[in-house]
Amino acid sequence: MCGSDRDGLDNCRPNILHIHAESMDGRRIGCMGTPELQGLTPNLDSLAEEGVIFTNAYSNCPVCNPSRASMFTGKYPNHYDCWNNHEGLREGTPILRDTLNASGYRTAMIGPLDYTWGKHSIRDQVGSWTRSANIHRPISRTPLPEVTSDDSPYRRDRDLTWEACGWIREAARHPSPFACYLTTGLVHPAFRASQRHMDMIDPASIELPPDIGPVANDDHPVMRYIRITKNCDKGFSEAMVRHIRHVYLAMIIAMDELVGQVLDTLEDLGIRDSTYVVFTSDHGEMAGEHGQILKRTMYEPSIHIPLIVSGPDVRRGVEVNTPVSLIDLYPTFMQMARTRYEDHANTRRHPESLDGESLMPQLTGEKPRERDWAFAEYNGDRCNTGAYMLRRGRWKYIKYMGYEPQLFDLDADPWEINDVASDEPDVVAEMDGLLTSEFDCEAIDSRAKAYDRECFTAWREKTLADGTYRDTMAHIYSGYDRQCIEDIRPWAEEDEAQIEAWLNRT
Repeated sequence: MCGSDRDGLDNCRPNILHIHAESMDGRRIGCMGTPELQGLTPNLDSLAEEGVIFTNAYSNCPVCNPSRASMFTGKYPNHYDCWNNHEGLREGTPILRDTLNASGYRTAMIGPLDYTWGKHSIRDQVGSWTRSANIHRPISRTPLPEVTSDDSPYRRDRDLTWEACGWIREAARHPSPFACYLTTGLVHPAFRASQRHMDMIDPASIELPPDIGPVANDDHPVMRYIRITKNCDKGFSEAMVRHIRHVYLAMIIAMDELVGQVLDTLEDLGIRDSTYVVFTSDHGEMAGEHGQILKRTMYEPSIHIPLIVSGPDVRRGVEVNTPVSLIDLYPTFMQMARTRYEDHANTRRHPESLDGESLMPQLTGEKPRERDWAFAEYNGDRCNTGAYMLRRGRWKYIKYMGYEPQLFDLDADPWEINDVASDEPDVVAEMDGLLTSEFDCEAIDSRAKAYDRECFTAWREKTLADGTYRDTMAHIYSGYDRQCIEDIRPWAEEDEAQIEAWLNRT
């Protein structure tokens, strides 16, 4: 029977369903105005109609593992030194699931979780550790987009979705509430989609970025390094960008169908109205913008994520434009679960506090947020220095340690073509002042780079001793995966000289 406890918390506890896509640009949904997807993401569109959509939601870090580790702990990635895809959470680190379990929830985490330590390749490790050496060679290759006659690209995600639906059906039989986290491989590259989803999209309607063509020689040095290490430094043709985006949008349509399958399960069980549904992604995907694919930048396609919430007491059909981020989910889930994080802090090594701000005031009413900004950080591979983003109002400020910052007016320049940092020194000073008042970027960057040096030095000594060093470096800095013998460039003396110069730098 529903009621209130002595502290005023509602005892009628709702279920929580969190659907977490991978690599989904939060702007690419029909309800966000994407012209190519009008009418083609009906389940996400209906979720937004029934709840609240946060139109300026951001990842905490534009790569998988640190983003998820941060979301699950409620702490920014630097708190646990989650610098890159290899350096995730160590065993025993308390996460959101532990708190929900302790609060009486039945919980499940289904899908490729990707938040723990040591799960990624040697490329992810060494590529991150050596980023400050600024070696201009590719460390990744992405296969060409593929279109199939069947739905084979989504087979694993469909199996995971069926598993989640089955778990929900079983959990709904019990009196205690449940919290289910379902994560998919969609819509992460490789770019693979079925022909039936491709046929839903008019190729002529696909929005193309305005800067397609050869990469400019005067590009920002951090962007130049990112493009080279991603093997994107030659530029893309208009036809290739259109094809990449076509396949990527078709993958989003497939993701929407999976969302519909889970929502139908809630409806069939009669628990849709008593369940919070949260749809997010870990980060976005460049999909040809700025001459890039994959993520690892602070540009909108890489860092802007979807965030839609519906539920028992959530307002319907509301847009919230104030910047928010994944860091805000942990305290939000605490309020959804009618529990207090403070009751769990200092137990099982929980941090004393969370870094985010609950979204419940915006979900249930019109109370403004205490903070009007969102922050993200990145200290990993394919970016040669620490990158820190602050989004506030119309402005996005990106601080690169050791390099010039960037400033974009997203209202006037949504494609982020015109860096106005030199034209707006007062705005740069204001944004940098706010950023540095909240985050010690220099200390974070210094700690991350000290970690890089220490890890690489130990690994280098070991591989030099066993005779595998040069061969491994050649593979890593030739694209690492999907190589043929012609792709592998020997590890040259000039490459090793850059390593030596970096290691000897004070």
